[in-house]
Amino acid sequence: MPNTGLAPKLLLFALAPVLITACSGEEPVSFSQDVKPIIAENCLACHESGGAGTEASGFNMASYDDLMKGTNFGPMVIAGDSEGSNMIVLMEGRADPSISMPHGNMDPVAKKDIATIRRWVDQGAKNN
Repeated sequence: MPNTGLAPKLLLFALAPVLITACSGEEPVSFSQDVKPIIAENCLACHESGGAGTEASGFNMASYDDLMKGTNFGPMVIAGDSEGSNMIVLMEGRADPSISMPHGNMDPVAKKDIATIRRWVDQGAKNN
């Protein structure tokens, strides 16, 4: 006699991540649709090839792959860990004021935009 209870259990196990996200009420954050425009508006003036920020730290933010490479000094985004991701630490001003981002007299990144990037990182910092 076949075990008919196994198939529904496997299906539930396979759908668990989708169900958890759906139950949390949190919409998935898209790198291309949500995060990249924030970076383009607030970061690329310095953090693209030839920019002062890229020259100083090696942190190029022009593409997903560049962003995930981090700096000459280490990673800036730790997938699943927004609290430990240095990019967010700098954007929120939790580091020394001399290295907060954006630098100088540029307007800070809007709190709602930082929250979007936080959610993206916490959701695994996917290239979606």
